[in-house]
Amino acid sequence: MSKKQKSILTKDSLTFLKNYLNNASPTGFEKEGQKLWLQYLKPYIDDTIVDPYGSAVGVINPEATFKVVIEAHADEISWFVNYVSPEGLIYVIRNGGSDQAIAPSMRVNIHTDKGIVKAVFGWPAIHTRLRSGDGKEPQPKVDNIFLDCGARNRKEVEELGIHVGCVVTFDAGFEELSYDHYICRAIDNRIGGFMIAEVARLLKENKQRLPFGLYIVNAVQEEVGLRGAEMIAKRIKPNVAIITDVTHDTTTPMINKNIEGEIKCGNGPSITYGPAVHNILRDLIIKTAQKEKIPHQLHAVSRSTGTDTDAFAYSNDGTPSALISIPLRYMHTTVEMIKKEDVENTIRLIYQTLLNITPKTNFQYL
Repeated sequence: MSKKQKSILTKDSLTFLKNYLNNASPTGFEKEGQKLWLQYLKPYIDDTIVDPYGSAVGVINPEATFKVVIEAHADEISWFVNYVSPEGLIYVIRNGGSDQAIAPSMRVNIHTDKGIVKAVFGWPAIHTRLRSGDGKEPQPKVDNIFLDCGARNRKEVEELGIHVGCVVTFDAGFEELSYDHYICRAIDNRIGGFMIAEVARLLKENKQRLPFGLYIVNAVQEEVGLRGAEMIAKRIKPNVAIITDVTHDTTTPMINKNIEGEIKCGNGPSITYGPAVHNILRDLIIKTAQKEKIPHQLHAVSRSTGTDTDAFAYSNDGTPSALISIPLRYMHTTVEMIKKEDVENTIRLIYQTLLNITPKTNFQYL
């Protein structure tokens, strides 16, 4: 039996991870999370870029003409206050792909100019719920879920600083489970921001000098259409982009592997095949994983990847781009789950891939 590899995660990096996950960074309101991320990254980079919408970039070798991006997205799904009833109940709309099915009985934070207001997604007791004529239970829908913050009329809600447009996040923090599993809301995709920051740390601590400019990008607004990546890709104009995001662990119940493929937490990062994924860059990543004996999995997509890979790939007349994903259970819930060794192996794979790229690497198909 092979000896277990020493962890590359330090006490300081794990402390940062917990603080970073516990901090709210809803789509369009990522500022506080970006501050934490840049503060952690600062010792390992030469320069920073922040665009008008808040995408943050740490740069190593900013004077280099050949530019490589490693990227994650900073935002998390959330809700917007949409309507306050005369009885003081608060109705919401999605900000990103928020799941109404998990909302009932959840605790939330309503973000106001006066600070956080605590509330809950109320749901009638099983004894009292109105049933339809056929006797079926009512199901949570965006138009029937509501927040109760303790106010009993609209005026009391307004006095707390709550108004239409206030953003709402689930109140669910970081926990460790057995067998080195982590759970939290917003692991999608702040774990990506953490992993690319760790790559920068390792480059600095190992005194690796890269023959290109490295742009460590934490983009905003992925959850509403890859918008932050679109903007920052045009600004940086990279020659190569490696994106990291989460992907579904398909080994839990109610998932069809015939459709979703087979990806499992603990089996290493997943490398994607698809039209937007550059074949040469993808193959370089796979060969790196094989050479370095980094466990990895393969995944295929029919059209788009649904990640910032698409935004980078189709920007600036085409940018060779690839996707390295970390397996995740229970996406877009408050108990998103990952395995520690997948985090470390994803960091290793991105790090080692960078060491195999040079400005002379040929990314031309023909």
